[in-house]
Amino acid sequence: MADDIRLMKGNEAIGEAAIRAGCVAYFGYPITPQNELTAYMAANMFPKGRTFIQAESETSAINMVYGAAATGARAMTSSSSPGISLKQEGISYLCGADLPAVIVNVARSGPGLGGISPSQGDYFQSTRGGGHGDYYTIVLAPKSVQESADLTYEAFALSDKYRIPVLVLADGLIGQMMEGVKLPAPIDPASLPKKAWAAGRQAEEGRAPNHVSSMNLVPEELEALNIARFKHYETVKKELCRYEEVQVEDADIVLVAYGTSARVSLGALQAARAMGVKVGLFRPITLWPFPYDRLNALAKRGKRFLAVEMSMGQMVEDVRLATNGQAPVDFYGRCGGMVPSEEEVLAEVQRLLAR
Repeated sequence: MADDIRLMKGNEAIGEAAIRAGCVAYFGYPITPQNELTAYMAANMFPKGRTFIQAESETSAINMVYGAAATGARAMTSSSSPGISLKQEGISYLCGADLPAVIVNVARSGPGLGGISPSQGDYFQSTRGGGHGDYYTIVLAPKSVQESADLTYEAFALSDKYRIPVLVLADGLIGQMMEGVKLPAPIDPASLPKKAWAAGRQAEEGRAPNHVSSMNLVPEELEALNIARFKHYETVKKELCRYEEVQVEDADIVLVAYGTSARVSLGALQAARAMGVKVGLFRPITLWPFPYDRLNALAKRGKRFLAVEMSMGQMVEDVRLATNGQAPVDFYGRCGGMVPSEEEVLAEVQRLLAR
């Protein structure tokens, strides 16, 4: 079978990858700059006999995801920053019930309504839980249209494997850009294994109905559940940390960036290397779990770090936690929808090395 390669927007590639991953239920509400994703699902879910609902609000959409996920269905929603904020209570419920689901955030600038330009100001919200209670979601950060498709496709499998919601954190630029993308092979949802924990009665399995809930009014029991869940998170941390490195071995300074900022930083690296300046790039792909151990190992080797972000500085706190005071960590960021340029990042590198 010939490779299925298409020229697509990032938002469209995410939608097609979700369908191919066996997503049978999508619930959303329109917001720029992810509207192409909702529109793509509206046009392409029905012909396959799958469910698409444009809910009356973001709150409704995430609770519909909860209901579908509780039945064992591969379910998904998408939105952009303020819309994801409205979904946080439902995401907390999903985590409290240990339900798999995929949530896509094509992030825009803020706080508040902000603007529709790309931003990375949702890092804290994404990697620290975002809603109430003690929980995490797996967070995947694509840097391209191809990776947006690949990580979305994989997000469904990871979510099912660990029974943790997976958040795909892109931004407006990645959602809107067009690139060639090789699409993954489609999965028949009927071929997926049954989920023994799913709500309802499955007569063919001869089991009693399951009740899925995040509520537990017995403090001792709820504490035990939370402790067990955090032990499970430790397993995820050991198995799932992912990152990309570019020329870090001989680098005098290592840029740490994800998503669009990593694309810009790679250009700055190439310009620096052409000038004889030894710059490396460390790109976290899993923002949670964050690759603390690898950054810590680089810090012990005397590397210097510059976190590059489209925010006032959020991921930089994880870089500092990872290096644990063993290496200098500086920050360069633009915010409000501004995207740093390669020239700006290069100038900051030169300034720091000249100190």
